[in-house]
Amino acid sequence: MCHSVSDPRRLPTVKNNSLLKGDGSPGSVREIPRRLSREQIFVLISAASINFSSMMCYSILGPFFPTEAEKKGVSNTVTGMIFGCYALFDLLASLVFGKYLVHIGAKFMFVAGLLVSGGVTILFGVLDQVPEGPVFIAMCFLVRITDAVSFSAAITASSSILAKAFPNNVATVLGCLEIFSGLGLVLGPPLGGFLYQSFGYEVPFIFLGCIVLLMVPLNMCILPNYESDPGKHSFWKLITLPKVALISFVITSLSSCFGFLDPTLSLFVLEKFNLPAGYVGLVFLGLALSYAISSPLVGLLSDKVPRLRKWLLVFGSLITAGCYMLLGPAPVLHIKSQLWLLVLILVINGISVGMSSIPTFLEVLSCAYENGFEEGLSTMGLVSGLFGAVWSVGDFIGPTLGGFLYEKLGFEWAATLQGLWALTSGLVLGLFYLLEHSRRRRRSKLQNILSIEEERTALLPGEM
Repeated sequence: MCHSVSDPRRLPTVKNNSLLKGDGSPGSVREIPRRLSREQIFVLISAASINFSSMMCYSILGPFFPTEAEKKGVSNTVTGMIFGCYALFDLLASLVFGKYLVHIGAKFMFVAGLLVSGGVTILFGVLDQVPEGPVFIAMCFLVRITDAVSFSAAITASSSILAKAFPNNVATVLGCLEIFSGLGLVLGPPLGGFLYQSFGYEVPFIFLGCIVLLMVPLNMCILPNYESDPGKHSFWKLITLPKVALISFVITSLSSCFGFLDPTLSLFVLEKFNLPAGYVGLVFLGLALSYAISSPLVGLLSDKVPRLRKWLLVFGSLITAGCYMLLGPAPVLHIKSQLWLLVLILVINGISVGMSSIPTFLEVLSCAYENGFEEGLSTMGLVSGLFGAVWSVGDFIGPTLGGFLYEKLGFEWAATLQGLWALTSGLVLGLFYLLEHSRRRRRSKLQNILSIEEERTALLPGEM
């Protein structure tokens, strides 16, 4: 049975919510029911399914596709481009889908994205039958790009629906759902590798594609259908807001840090510590698990103590910068590289990235409302699309630049330079928040003085 929740009276307001604005004013938060409604549970199930499946489809290629591509005569450079084009087209699609979310319909965009993604995932499994050379390369690009666009549609719609369904607990819900993203990243490579070794190239993609397709009828029935009027504002107005631009810079630096590890960390671990190839994945496990476990806690803290969000963003970036300078570690620190230290730093890095990434959606959304953006699904779509776009920018730059710096300078210096990017973004955003706080204090003092002067002026005739 499909549900419609277009009646605005059934939805708590977000615009004047102190959890969103962080003003801490009493009485501005509506009473939140302790129990989730049925439609909220359905939204959570839908969002969890897309988070899990998208990360599985994204990460399943890693263990075996480069080897298969090499058999088809594809160079390492072109293979890297096949991987990298996902982030590039995810960027472009996020902007388009975020802008036209209301026109297309959030539920339709979600379900259609799932349907197309399941189909092209299965299609990826038959590419080994395609003739080698330019035809194989062209088909790989076409399927990978279509997969990126389809999942971008589903993820953009999912984030907007979540913000609409949980207006008072956005960060908590987003943080909890990152558990499923982390599980997808953790389980994707080993599951793909096992199925590949046991059954060949086709089975991992067919298996995963069928699971995604099974989610289509499920979500058609249980996902609520939110409706909203088209908004008048654009991405350009949103991204040119100074606070939003700086937060976008932070998001890009964080995703670049994550992406940097894909082509570099495994090579460094194999070379430095002589670990068997099977143990390299366990090194990545510390990063993924710490991120997945800490994200719900960070989300809960962001919702319960809104004024902490900005400082979670700043200190998360600064801690991330310190982690990357210690990954090698940086040659200037003269610290010996040890495996236990590397794993510990990755665990801390997973927590710090959660600190910085989870509060960003609410921070951008509150800034948009403060600057006149209309409340509703259209603005949530813009924010969701913007987040996906700027994350994809870093996801594209990180592996590309990281691979180049690793080859030219070595892992130690490459990681250090990556850390400097996170350090710069954290310091600049922290300085902006301090200046903003100072301006607000001066404005508050000025308003108090003016109110006192008005009271004196009103009392003067009576005194005379």
